[in-house]
This record gives sequence, C-alpha cells and structure tokens, in this order.
Amino acid sequence: MEEKVRSLIEKEVNKLGVSIDKISYEKEGVNYFLRIVIDSDDTIDLDKCVEVTNVINPLLDNCEIFDDSYILDVSTKEKGDSCE
Repeated sequence: MEEKVRSLIEKEVNKLGVSIDKISYEKEGVNYFLRIVIDSDDTIDLDKCVEVTNVINPLLDNCEIFDDSYILDVSTKEKGDSCE
C-alpha cells in the first residue's frame, strides 16, 4: 500500500521542493492513520506542510487504494512533529 501511495503523490510533492522520506499506514485503536514524513534541504514550515497536504489530499481522495477512512498525518523528518 505504501508504494502505491508513493507512486501516486511523489511527483506532485517533489514539485513543491520537498521529498517523501517515509509513508506508513497503520491502525491505532479504531482509527487508521496514513503518515507521510516529508524532508527538504530547506526548512519546512507550517505553510509548506499545509501546501503539501492540500496537494496530496485530492489525489488520495480520488484514488481507490483505501477500503477504510483514515486520518492523514503529514510530518517533517527534522522533528517528527505533525504539521497539522
């Protein structure tokens, strides 16, 4: 699943000047989480995280990869902190 997500969003994410470091899809309790860790040579601020999220959300919403609803969690490699 992670490779399918990567192939779907990587090109568009790279256009924003960031790369995908890691993708994971995990169930915690009753919720599924799609975690995408992004990285860049430059500092990634909240605005960049929002930009990345806004670009990948429609791509993910229009694909048929997921059977269940999930929470999208975009974070940075530097701190591992969630951007949202």
